[in-house]
Amino acid sequence: MSAETVSLAKTPDATSNVMSYPHPSRRDLLYGLGLTLGSAALSSLLKADEKPNAATSPLAPKTPHHPAKAKACISLFMEGGPSHIDTFDPKPKLAELHMTEFQRQDKFASQMASGKRYYVQSPFAFRQVGQAGLALCEQFEHLAGVADELCVYRGLQVDSVDHPTACYQMNTGNRFGGDPAVGAWTTYGLGSENQNLPAFVVLPEGAYPQGGAANWASGFLPAHFQGTPLREHGSPILDLAPAYGVKREAQRANLDLLAELNAADAARNPHHGEVAARMAAYELAFRMQAEVPGIIDLSKEDQRTLDLYGIGREATDSFGRRCLLARKLVQAGVRFVQLFEGGWDSHDYLERAHTQRIKTIDQPIAALIGDLKRLGLLESTLVVWGGEFGRSPDNGIRGGGQVAGRDHNAKAMCVWLAGGGVKAGHVVGATDELGASAVEAVHHVRDFHVTLLHLLGLADNKLTFFHEGRFKQLSQTGGQVIRELLA
Repeated sequence: MSAETVSLAKTPDATSNVMSYPHPSRRDLLYGLGLTLGSAALSSLLKADEKPNAATSPLAPKTPHHPAKAKACISLFMEGGPSHIDTFDPKPKLAELHMTEFQRQDKFASQMASGKRYYVQSPFAFRQVGQAGLALCEQFEHLAGVADELCVYRGLQVDSVDHPTACYQMNTGNRFGGDPAVGAWTTYGLGSENQNLPAFVVLPEGAYPQGGAANWASGFLPAHFQGTPLREHGSPILDLAPAYGVKREAQRANLDLLAELNAADAARNPHHGEVAARMAAYELAFRMQAEVPGIIDLSKEDQRTLDLYGIGREATDSFGRRCLLARKLVQAGVRFVQLFEGGWDSHDYLERAHTQRIKTIDQPIAALIGDLKRLGLLESTLVVWGGEFGRSPDNGIRGGGQVAGRDHNAKAMCVWLAGGGVKAGHVVGATDELGASAVEAVHHVRDFHVTLLHLLGLADNKLTFFHEGRFKQLSQTGGQVIRELLA
C-alpha cells in the first residue's frame, strides 16, 4: 500500500524527534483497503487470463448448488409474442363465437384497440401427435416427430403487454431493463466449459429484438457475463481475424505489454473495474481467433446435416444455420446460447403471418432436438421456446378470418421445454376455454426463471450479487420452482 494512497505518510512531531502518524479518516482507511483488494483482484484476473483454465478465472467452471442434468441451455426466443391459441393451446370454443362481438372489461382493455371487439377463431386445425397425444397446430410438420420430448407449459403469466418491457422481463426479470439476463446469471453461477469461447452467445436475426442488446446484458454483474452476439452475415464477429501482416506472436507481445500497463493503472485507480473486464475481453478475443472459425464454419458439415436443418432452403436457411450453430456451440462447451426470431406480432393477417413464422422455425427446431438426442446431448441441454407474452382471443378488427389477428395478452401464454431434466411428453397447466387467462398451474415469470435456474443446478436464493446496498437475484423478490415441469 503506497503512502500517498491512504495518507499514512510519516510526519515530524514538533515536540520530539520521533516520527508520528496522523490519524487517517474513515474514508481514507476504507479507500486504502479497497485499493489493496482491488489490486489483488486485478492481478488474479490477469493471471487467470494467461491461463484460461485456472480456477481463478471468472468464467472457470463452477460447482452447481445441487445436482442437475442440464449443463447448458439453448433459448429459442420468438420475439413479438406467438399466439398460444394458434400453436400449442387450441380453443374450439372460439369457433362458435367467431366474429361475434365482445368487449373486454379487464384492466388491460384500455391498452387494446378502441371500439368494438370480436372473437377470432384459429385459422389452423390441430392434431394429436406423439405417444402423449400432444395438441399441435397442423402447420408444425416436423416438430411432431419430436413431440414426446416436449414439456408444454400453459400456465405462465407476465406483467406487461408492451414489447420492449415484456422482452426485458422475460429475458432479465426486470420490465425496465438494466438487470442481468438469464444467460448472464447462468454463466455467473456456472462459469463455462470452454475458456476459448464466450460463455453466453446470442444469435439474433438481421435486426436486434425490441429493447436491443439490453436483452442479453450483464447489468450489474461484471462485464465478463454479458452475451456476445454473433452477426448473421459476413464475419460473425468484427475484426475476428488479425490485421493483414500481423502475426500471433506480435499480438501476444502487445497484449502482455498492455496487461502490464493496465495493472499499473489499476493500482492507482482501483475503482475502475472496467479495466479488468476489458483486458479479459482482449484475451478472450485472442483465444477466439484460433477456435471460433472452426466452430462457425458450416461449410465443412456434411450435406445430410445441412439438409436436416433446412440450410439452403429460403424459408429455413437463416434459422437453420443458427440452430446448427447453437448445437455446435453447446457441443464445444458454451454454457448459454440464445436465438432470437421476430415477426410474431400478428395483429392482423394471423393465418398468413403465423404460417410463415412456423415454416421458418419448424424444421430447424425439430432438427436441433433430434440432433442433440442423437449426440447424447439432449439430456444435458435444456431447450426453451417462447416469446414475451401470449395473444388475446379477440381483436378490434372485423374483416373476416383472412384479416383478423390477435392483440397482446400478459395473462395467458405458452412456452415449452425439452431435455435437461424436464417432464417430457407432458402438458402442464391450462388456460380458460377462450385462452384469455391461465387457470391451472398458474405461475408468474419469476417462478419460471427460478425453475430454469433449478434445472441448471442453481438455487435462485443462493445465486446473488451485492449491488446498491443489497443482495440481488434473478427473481427480484424470490420465487418458487414449478415442480410440475420437472421429471
